[in-house]
Amino acid sequence: MKKFRWQLLTAALAIATVAGGVLAAPASGATGVTAAFTKTSDWGTGYEAKYTISNSGGSALTSWTVEFTLPSGQAIASLWDGSYAASGQNITVRNTWNGNVPVGGTASFGFTVRGSGGSPTNCKINGGSCDGGQPPTTTTTTTTTTTSNPPLPGNGRGAPYLYLGWGNPQSATQVMSSTGVKWFTLAFVLSGGGCTPSWDSQRPLTGGIDQQTINAIRSAGGDIVPSFGGWSGNKLGPNCSTPEALAGAYQQVINAYGLKAIDIDIENSDEFENTTVQDRIITALRIVKQNNPGIQTIVTFGTGTTGPNFYGARLIDQAKALNANIDVFTIMPFDFGSSNIRTDTIGAATGLKNKLKSTFGWSDAEAFKHVGISGMNGLSDQRELTTVDDWTAIRDWSKSNGLGRLAFWSVNRDRGGCDGQVSASCSGIGQADLAFTKVTAGF
Repeated sequence: MKKFRWQLLTAALAIATVAGGVLAAPASGATGVTAAFTKTSDWGTGYEAKYTISNSGGSALTSWTVEFTLPSGQAIASLWDGSYAASGQNITVRNTWNGNVPVGGTASFGFTVRGSGGSPTNCKINGGSCDGGQPPTTTTTTTTTTTSNPPLPGNGRGAPYLYLGWGNPQSATQVMSSTGVKWFTLAFVLSGGGCTPSWDSQRPLTGGIDQQTINAIRSAGGDIVPSFGGWSGNKLGPNCSTPEALAGAYQQVINAYGLKAIDIDIENSDEFENTTVQDRIITALRIVKQNNPGIQTIVTFGTGTTGPNFYGARLIDQAKALNANIDVFTIMPFDFGSSNIRTDTIGAATGLKNKLKSTFGWSDAEAFKHVGISGMNGLSDQRELTTVDDWTAIRDWSKSNGLGRLAFWSVNRDRGGCDGQVSASCSGIGQADLAFTKVTAGF
């Protein structure tokens, strides 16, 4: 970023693991427990939907299982806030972290489907009808089980940036209730002196506004990805003298919050364009992956309009050479000389996909899973324009191609009232408040 560029998004691909097996019978259903289907988006060749489990029965639920049948020609593409098993067109979804549903409470899981046609049928909740009837006695046998981590933003994949140290930050929980977004990328973890991490180089990891906000987000059913670095400030990469020391700094933040993912926003001449520091960061991420099984690692960096520049391509090459096992490579398609943000963002993301494909030997579909986009809503520092319609089109393209992440800089800027200005607290264009966040929540 230039003068105003505080930075961007991204982060972590919710990776599914697959294993064969047999599932035990679901817990007994109860009158008053329902599961309602809602289609939230449809792009012709697929759609996104969710089931909401509501408990108006006489006792709390400690677990839930939802079963349904997809029409012929449809298949689950991804699923979050649950684990699922598929046996032909029959899908069984079980709770992961969200099994406790008090009387009067709700829980939900979301998913995307490949294929056109009708909605699911034959819905059951804990063995009983999804309209709240009593269950029959059943045993379900399946052949394929897939478990996904809790949503890394949105379904874990849509997590806009929010910063608490400046830019008139909104209440994170009010943003969640107003938009449906579940995850945030919190910026920025910097050096608090030497190789010690702190928020914006001045706020402690624990006991302050940052921890209070994280606790509130989690209590509301969401989560966060911390972002390390950014365009400016005193960063950990140059201050930690070895990969091991840098990994230790990352680990302090992981331990402080019990994290599922981290984002390294690697920018500027002190990190991105410094090959020694770039390699230090990549190696540190390899150590983090080794020490924290299941954690998702994201790198976020600048781009050209046709794909990664020299340093971005080098980062990808070194990630392979150093066996870093990075989950998501996120580009920031702004401040890059664009005359058409919509076209150039898609072009840059496609260029990144092609680079990942050639470097790692992945298919197009697999490479797209490791691509992230972190845009800048409204006016960029170079006064490039991203409208709500542009961002909606970028989201829909990202969804249809199975990208791993979508984010933008930032929630703080996701409001009107400063037309023509490049600001930390508004977008510079006429817009409804939180319009970009609402679009991102649909990713």
